[in-house]
Amino acid sequence: MDPYTHIVSVIALTMGAAWASGINLYAAILVLGLLGSTGNIVLPPDLQILTNPMVIGAAALMYVVEFFADKVPGGDTGWDTLQTFVRIPGGALLAAGAVGSVNPTVAVVAGILGGTLAAGVHATKTGTRILINTSPEPATNWIMSLAEDAMVVMGLWTALHHPWVFIGLLIAFVLLMIWLLPRIWRGVKRLFAAIRRLFTGSKPQTPPMGPIPGGPPLIEHGNPPSSTP
Repeated sequence: MDPYTHIVSVIALTMGAAWASGINLYAAILVLGLLGSTGNIVLPPDLQILTNPMVIGAAALMYVVEFFADKVPGGDTGWDTLQTFVRIPGGALLAAGAVGSVNPTVAVVAGILGGTLAAGVHATKTGTRILINTSPEPATNWIMSLAEDAMVVMGLWTALHHPWVFIGLLIAFVLLMIWLLPRIWRGVKRLFAAIRRLFTGSKPQTPPMGPIPGGPPLIEHGNPPSSTP
């Protein structure tokens, strides 16, 4: 493998691991660990620990827990909230480990970028699932959860076997994520505002109406309009 191809492969693995961690860290560790232990890929030295049977077993156990927790409407949001403290640092560690220990500076940069990418993907997933939970039927939630698991497997496979394709898809995904996040955030704020009004009985405030252009002036209560001769 020539140096140029090697650099592209390392970038794809680094960002692929971070991206997958933002969706499902345990699935990402499990896929990388199984592929490495079966000889399908050669993991960087700092990621060889993922091939340890104990690590694979722990990742498999936690994946099963997340698989069921992620299918419960409302429960998935609580699980995603807890996973904020797991997916983001996990994505940073996997990204740093993917570049190896040749240059500590490069590893730190990869960890920062990987953690940022994992945080953005995690926020997009969590916000989207909150909005999906407003649907009265659970089928949409289940379909989305299964699609996310499939995305992790297919995304990592593409990053490892077709790095250029993955990098192109990742750029498109990041652009879509930048466009989506503000809209997801506004939708989540409206949802929580509606829930707060439901429990407090308050009504949404409407701005005061101004005078209609070309129409009569507004009459304030208790102050009749003055007449001029």
